[in-house]
Amino acid sequence: MPTKTVKTIKPKAVAKAAEETPLKPAAKHDYIYAVGKRKTAIARIRLYTKKSGGEIIVNNKDFDKYFPTFEFRQIVIAPLELLGLTKKFQITVKVVGGGSRGQAESVRHGIARALLKLDETSRKTLRGAGFLTRDSRKKERKKPGLKRARRAPQWAKR
Repeated sequence: MPTKTVKTIKPKAVAKAAEETPLKPAAKHDYIYAVGKRKTAIARIRLYTKKSGGEIIVNNKDFDKYFPTFEFRQIVIAPLELLGLTKKFQITVKVVGGGSRGQAESVRHGIARALLKLDETSRKTLRGAGFLTRDSRKKERKKPGLKRARRAPQWAKR
């Protein structure tokens, strides 16, 4: 009965292969990337560290035009105001899904996460304000036999 031969890799061959295929260094960007979520809205944040001016661009529009109500604009810039960094960075956002409030809160979540990557000492402040916690509440699905998720048809005794 023939025996199976096992081929062993010699250490010199491994070292030679490593020399032939050098590792490429990861591309360094001048921005910090973070993702924020709320309900079905997902916001992808780029916080540019080398650009200043306090400009926020959401889906290629100025955030004042994208979020026309004062309330939603306050939600978006809340983490920056809390840390006193409103005019420090340029931020670009791509946000999809959800409604206006969900999108605003997902942008806030993403900005808070990006600021945390920038400076770990701000964790306590952002956590205390509730900006780092992912609000996982979503609309509950409709159940069979009910009118909505929990609303039952009116009960009649007779």
